[in-house]
Amino acid sequence: MRLLLLPVTALFLAGTAGCAAFSNDAPGSGEGGSVQVVTGFYPLQFVAQRVAGEHADVVNLTSPGREPHDLELSPVQSAAVSSADLVVYEKGLQAAVDAAVDQADGVPTVEAGSVAGLEPGSHDGHDDADHDHDHDHDHDGEEPSDLGDLDPHFWQDPLKLAKVADAVADALVEADPDHADDFRANAAELDQELTTLDQEYTAGLQGCARDTIVVSHNAFGYLGRYGLYIEPISGLSPDAEPTPADLARLQQLIEEDGITTVFGERLVSQKTAQSLADDMGVESKVLDPIEGLSSETAEDDYLSLMRDNLAALREANECP
Repeated sequence: MRLLLLPVTALFLAGTAGCAAFSNDAPGSGEGGSVQVVTGFYPLQFVAQRVAGEHADVVNLTSPGREPHDLELSPVQSAAVSSADLVVYEKGLQAAVDAAVDQADGVPTVEAGSVAGLEPGSHDGHDDADHDHDHDHDHDGEEPSDLGDLDPHFWQDPLKLAKVADAVADALVEADPDHADDFRANAAELDQELTTLDQEYTAGLQGCARDTIVVSHNAFGYLGRYGLYIEPISGLSPDAEPTPADLARLQQLIEEDGITTVFGERLVSQKTAQSLADDMGVESKVLDPIEGLSSETAEDDYLSLMRDNLAALREANECP
């Protein structure tokens, strides 16, 4: 097991603004000898905490309310990566975390993207030419991703997140063999909950009046496996600005398809989504990409937020 951070450093890490914000509050965590796990952003933190249970301290590098794509690490956070027993991250999503892992030189990791199996990004999550509205999403000002054409938002598919849970269990068994049975049992329990969630999405999005949703940015492509067609205002980057042609096309789509709702999201401005909804006389609601928690969702978790999203999708698309 790697050396733990000095107590003063650990306290600073927990309390400094912009530094790692979450730790596992389960009974027994924080005691000397606990496995130290560092995660890049919220869905990975959720998995690590559920699988580790009381046998690890889990620190998330992305503070509540911050957009994970924009993360910059403090020296204390970089030190936490170097001293960790396990780092759970997604290569290409957070450049600062990638750099810290490279500098740590051999720190044990679970690279979630390769475990989950990333798929090519698409504006609608489908390869159905009948739903191709003849547009591209090379928005002005959008920087190319280190992921190439792969969509990093795999956690929108619960079964892909379950694969990450299993990989985290394997890594924790290596770090702490004495608690192997607990890690395996915790992962199996989470796998079952994620399978149930997948079944709820499959059943809940059948027979709807429409199957197209307009969203703030292209974070929901993996929902395509449930029959949805995703039409983002901006591309994979939430900071990208749509062109006038993009907005005109979406206005036409909303009118022709009878779309009732434009979905904005937390952690980034909802101004453009709200403006588009107002212009078209439709509702503006939140569809959470679950990249991180906020003050509004501090009492929620991945499972509850995914179910809130499902309810919002069913209402917007008039599902039976």
